[in-house]
Order: sequence, then C-alpha cells, then structure tokens
Amino acid sequence: MPEPLPSPAPAPRVCTIPQDGGGERLDKALAAGLPDLSRSRVQALLEQGCVREAGRTITDASLRVKPGQTFDVFIPEAEPAEPEAQDIPLSVVFEDDDVLVIDKPAGLVVHPAAGNPDSTLVNALLAHCGDSLSGIGGVKRPGIVHRLDKDTSGLMVVAKNDRAHHGLTEQFADRSLSRTYHALVWGVPNPRQGRIEGAIGRSGSDRKKMAVVEQGGKHAATRYRVVKSFGMAASLVECVLETGRTHQIRVHMTHIGHPLIGDQLYGRGRSGRPGGKHASTLPDEARAALTGFDRQALHAVRLTFKHPAHGGVVSFDAPVPKDFHELLVILEAL
Repeated sequence: MPEPLPSPAPAPRVCTIPQDGGGERLDKALAAGLPDLSRSRVQALLEQGCVREAGRTITDASLRVKPGQTFDVFIPEAEPAEPEAQDIPLSVVFEDDDVLVIDKPAGLVVHPAAGNPDSTLVNALLAHCGDSLSGIGGVKRPGIVHRLDKDTSGLMVVAKNDRAHHGLTEQFADRSLSRTYHALVWGVPNPRQGRIEGAIGRSGSDRKKMAVVEQGGKHAATRYRVVKSFGMAASLVECVLETGRTHQIRVHMTHIGHPLIGDQLYGRGRSGRPGGKHASTLPDEARAALTGFDRQALHAVRLTFKHPAHGGVVSFDAPVPKDFHELLVILEAL
C-alpha cells in the first residue's frame, strides 16, 4: 500500500496528456510532461502514492493514458541525506542552480563506503551546497553521475536537482559528454596516437584488479595521443574516454605496455619494479622521484557537456596539481 500524503499535502504539479499522447504508459507520459523528473523518479512517486487523477490515487506505471487526462503529481519535500555534511574544503570551478563542477584533489574518496564512512566528496558537497540541493530521487543529496578514483585528481560535474541529474546521466549514456585526462606513463607509446579498444572485467589472477578480458567484460575504448615524450623513459599522454569503465585509462595503458607512473596497483609490470627498463634509463635523482611517486599520475584536465538547463555546450579546464607538475618539471630537465 502506498504511504498517505502528508497533511497538508504539497501543491501538486499538473500534467495534462496531449492529444497525440494517448496510449502511452503513464510513467513515460508523466516524464515527458514533467521533463525535470526522470522516468525512474516518476515510477518511485507512483509507488509512493503521489500521483492522482480526479482525486483517485494511481500507482500503476503501465496504465495506458488517454488524451486530455489530467494527473496531479505530488512531490514530497526532500528527505535529509544519510551521509553527514562535513566542512571539507572544495575547489569549485563553476556553480549555478543546477550543476557544480569541482576540481577534486587526489586522496579524496567520492562516496562513503566500507573503509571510508565519511570525509568523502559527498560529505563535503552536502555541507557546501546546503539548501541549494532540491533533492535527487526525493533525497537531499548531490547527484554523482561519474566518479574519479581516490588517487586521481581533476574535474567532476555534480547534479544539484533531478532535472540536471537526468540530463547529465543521458549524456553519459549516449557518450556526448567529453572527458579528457592527462597521464604520465612509462615509456613512449608506439604509435604516438591511437585508439585502445578492449573489454574490461575483473582480473582472473587478482580480484583487486581490472583487466582487458576476452570474455565477460564490458566494452571499453580510449583514444590517446602523446603530448610530449621525455627520451624513451616517460611520456605525457592525453586520453579521451569513449566509455567509462572502472580504472579504464590505467588498465588500457598498462595493456599496451605503458602503465601510469605512480600506479601502485597496475604500474609494476612483470619486473615487479616501478618503471622497469624505462626507469633504469633515468639519472638517480629523477628515477627516485618518479618511482617514489605514490599515486597514479592521472588528472581529469577537461570536461565538456551540454548544460542540462539551457542546452548550451560548456567546457571547463583544470591545470594539473602541484605534485603532478613537479614530476613534469623533473622530466623537462632531463
């Protein structure tokens, strides 16, 4: 049974089915008529008893609608988020009523989880956004539509309401949102520009790792180009994601024999030593700095998407952070 609406009930959103909308499913028709609500959000509201027609509560998402029918959609006040809001400094690149673009530092986990129950990006966003969050799926929480690994730095976009969350999620699904990364890798890829395509799944030899697999993985593709090479020891590589799989750039670059400098999970290769033969060509001081770098040298440098409110294309850039820059200085001096 659906929960009764609170008293007094919130003012409803009214949706009238157009003349050409007859025969559609109710959830699809309401999502089309109220475009700031995703279809999944409409389905949840139906289950909660928040949709009425002529005073009658409707819960059947598959109900076929008729032209001219009018539905009242009651949207409850957003519930407080379960994670605690924590005052953690954020580098905000852009913010408006719909989206927030941040430059995430390395070391910051995105979501609370086992081992990281708090002090995450979500905790920081809850404190930063406060009442400007209108609720994602009925909960006052930021809409995380993509993630960066804990030790990857750079740009992320976050939705502040259902409309923005729905719009950004669609762009990730149809791959119209563009993400560009800079990576420092061991050696020099040959060819210097190309496309790596290989399904990514859980490694059969180490369950902590992902790997390019022949069966059971998810399609993944990464475009890359060498921005600059430093002898034969290392390269600055630009990577553009066509898909968004777990550890994708790290796995794909390792797969072609050029793991990321500092990657503690994928960077040791067969020799068991960071950099292997590439590191051995470096002067002692440079070798110590690069092999001692304790995170993957990976930074989300550019983010381009259509703004979910006005549809215009927006693009943001963020320079590499201090530790990454210091590696580049060392390599430039070789």
